[in-house]
Amino acid sequence: MFAGSLTRNNLSALLCLTLALMLAGCSGSNSSGSDSGAVYTVKRGDTLYRISRTTGTSVKELARLNNISPPYTIEIGQKLKVNGSTAGKKSSGKRSGKTAAVTPSYTVPKSSWPPVGQRCWIWPASGKVVTPYSTAEGGNKGIDIAGTRGAPVYASGAGKVVYVGNQLRGYGNLIMIKHGEDYITAYAHNDTLLVNNGQNVKAGQKIATMGSTGASSVILHFQIRYRATAIDPQRYLPAQGAKPKC
Repeated sequence: MFAGSLTRNNLSALLCLTLALMLAGCSGSNSSGSDSGAVYTVKRGDTLYRISRTTGTSVKELARLNNISPPYTIEIGQKLKVNGSTAGKKSSGKRSGKTAAVTPSYTVPKSSWPPVGQRCWIWPASGKVVTPYSTAEGGNKGIDIAGTRGAPVYASGAGKVVYVGNQLRGYGNLIMIKHGEDYITAYAHNDTLLVNNGQNVKAGQKIATMGSTGASSVILHFQIRYRATAIDPQRYLPAQGAKPKC
């Protein structure tokens, strides 16, 4: 899910909060499985949180059953053991070959988003927003900010770094920061990375420099996620150059 105009559907799997964390999904299927009695096949846009809601298996239990560690990365097509006693309750028929409804993140109504001012966010970089947030399926689930190579990238809020790396093709050098239990911010296409996994950072702290890794131009792709839902950053950020009013 990021590299310029990419559909950004794979970042969902990487953006799993410990209780909530990713993207524009479809549906998942349950089938008979081993051990706990059922297996869930990861579909595009799935997160552990959404799979938890679909199958009735807690995020903690999903992580335990499948030996998944933070930041709870899952992949499309991956088979996950789930709690067989509850997985079938969400199914629309026989467990084998049937799909369970999953609410795509792009259809989550804005009325369910957190209120503006609940947390204070600052702009992660200076520059023009060249691609805004979109609620369309496959649309941009963050904002793309154009800039100059080497320009600073800042933590949009205080938190703990939960991912630093470039293992996700198309996103280049990526940083994710967890803010409390409900929020994660993501910063993609960086040049130089200046923080480490597990590091606590302050709001406004320089965490990287802008670059074009995984992109065709110098750009920062920035996301704010609330309980697995990608929300519009510009709804929560102050006007560029202004201080937060919260």
